[in-house]
Amino acid sequence: MSTENVSAIVEKHSGARGALIAILQDIQSRYGYLPADALKIVAGQTGRTLVDIYGVATFYRAFRLKPRGKHLCSVCLGTACHVRGGPIIAEEFGRVLGSRAGETTADLEFTLETVNCLGACALGPIVVVDGHYFSNVSPVKVKEIVDQARAGLDRVEIKSDQRIFPVEVSCPRCNHGLMDTGHLVDGYPSIRATLSFGREHGWLRLSSLYGSFNLESEYEIPLDTVVNFFCPHCHAELSGALSCPECAAPMVPMIVRGGGIVQICSRRGCKGHLLDLSGIQF
Repeated sequence: MSTENVSAIVEKHSGARGALIAILQDIQSRYGYLPADALKIVAGQTGRTLVDIYGVATFYRAFRLKPRGKHLCSVCLGTACHVRGGPIIAEEFGRVLGSRAGETTADLEFTLETVNCLGACALGPIVVVDGHYFSNVSPVKVKEIVDQARAGLDRVEIKSDQRIFPVEVSCPRCNHGLMDTGHLVDGYPSIRATLSFGREHGWLRLSSLYGSFNLESEYEIPLDTVVNFFCPHCHAELSGALSCPECAAPMVPMIVRGGGIVQICSRRGCKGHLLDLSGIQF
């Protein structure tokens, strides 16, 4: 951990509204978790107590106080999944990975966690690995899921992979729907946005299938280019506080109809994406 880097992050957000959360998000984006020494630096520079800072870090589930593995396995133990064998699935993941829930494997490849609900109760037991949903998981499927994660879960078949499903989204600023039923991508209504990079400014259509990275745009977007996304209705930039866990580029947030937030990386070619359903009430 670099003291200078942490200090620069704190200084960057000095005086901003919600600065502490933004600071912690940037630190975690850089290091993958919140090192104890970094939190001490934040306390010293912001004048906040360590108790306050740890309170924020432990209140929000998105923050981590320990290093997380390259792959995150979340096993649901909510009521519906529990009665369908969720605890047995969690035990089998622990056996296959050689670690317990809440721990990261020694090679830093996998982190195993249990959660109270993943928002798909009718399909339990549910497991989410690196943002990909697996339904009706049985113990014999666990090793197969782990092997797929090692090989790369982004290698998917759009038409047959059950982990890919459509989402309907709206602008996080004006709440206007972003779906374009007249322009299909992957056979589904696309997500309409405006893009900007370099001197180019034009239309963009994204696949509404969570797990698909297909898109169509007015201009060819070079690989590794960080693109600015804008709402076509209120023209506000679609930007949030999170950085991509894969490449550290800004994440683009959109509200999911029915509850939750989907975020995609703004860097062309990066497959970083997140689906947060923690805000849904059941």
